[in-house]
Amino acid sequence: MSVIQRSIQVNWQLRVFFTENVFAPANPVLKDALADTAPRKVLVVLEDSLALAQPNLSLQIGNYFAAQADNLQLLAPPIRIEGGERAKNSDEFVAEIHSQIDHHHIDRHSYLIAVGGGALLDVAGFAAATAHRGVRHVRIPTTTLSQADSGVGVKNGINAFGKKNFIGTFAPPHAVINDFKLLTTLKPRDKRSGYVEAVKVACIRDQDCFNQIERDAEKLISFEPAAMKNLIRRCAELHLNHIATGGDPFETGSARPLDFGHWAAHKLEQLSNFQIPHGEAVAIGIALDVVYSRNIGLLNEKSCERILRLLEQLGFNLFADELLKINANGHFQILAGLDEFREHLGGALTITLLKEIGLGVEVHAMNLQNIVEAIHELRERKK
Repeated sequence: MSVIQRSIQVNWQLRVFFTENVFAPANPVLKDALADTAPRKVLVVLEDSLALAQPNLSLQIGNYFAAQADNLQLLAPPIRIEGGERAKNSDEFVAEIHSQIDHHHIDRHSYLIAVGGGALLDVAGFAAATAHRGVRHVRIPTTTLSQADSGVGVKNGINAFGKKNFIGTFAPPHAVINDFKLLTTLKPRDKRSGYVEAVKVACIRDQDCFNQIERDAEKLISFEPAAMKNLIRRCAELHLNHIATGGDPFETGSARPLDFGHWAAHKLEQLSNFQIPHGEAVAIGIALDVVYSRNIGLLNEKSCERILRLLEQLGFNLFADELLKINANGHFQILAGLDEFREHLGGALTITLLKEIGLGVEVHAMNLQNIVEAIHELRERKK
């Protein structure tokens, strides 16, 4: 036997820009992020609900590219597609974007720009990553959750076989542009949703960040702009730091520390037929794992209570009836989330729990009875 072996290294520059009024003709951020050489062809995918909430946005996008015509060629009006988790539950919208990429002759030196929430970014990012084996993709997240978390990552995907993100890719975007002004028309529930990912990453990575969220809680509840901007920026920075320095940006191992609280959250979304939004499901998943961490002697009582109280203060419920759903064998359906979480990466089950605020630890087994006890404790807490 003979073997030829070479090491292949690929360097990525993951850039997240922070600005306001990204589509103002005088704002250089988008042009500078895209036009390394001119001209470049562009397609824009726009979330339908955002276009309805901000009826001038499509016109603003058109006017922006008209002003940048020497550098960027917008080939069609923004392509409006549905957002939210329903958009990820089939390949319908991916196929539509593929069709538009083909029709307008978008190539690997062109840009697909997605403007919307996390689900829309997932759909458009997956379409971009799989057309021509990858056209350049730019994300403009328009929810607190996507600006702070999902929009600044390297993953794209859609749901299949009743499982979250079963079909997808690792494909870092060419750029991410966070525009705080695009959050202004969000409903309070959606503005709040992204806060939980900041609590999550603070719990496992940065005690100072957790302390700051506690201090700013009242301002965040009233959606005070400066506090929101600070939270989004710090949360995005912590996520990027982990992706860049954690040693496994494409999750080739068995660990997913940034998915603290998510093994239960993903299953909870499914059990609710996606009526429980991702952020609210993650809050419950974090609460469950925090109580579990305390009950097995990892986390002290004071820290556990601080985390639960902060989540409640920020407006999150820590229990949902779906946690009590039983299957035909009399077992809690939520527990199947452990196997699905392990199967998603393969290898040993690896769950991140808490040793202290700011310090996550990995375990490779969960005691099912202790999980059930934590569920009942959260149920009693809600009463």
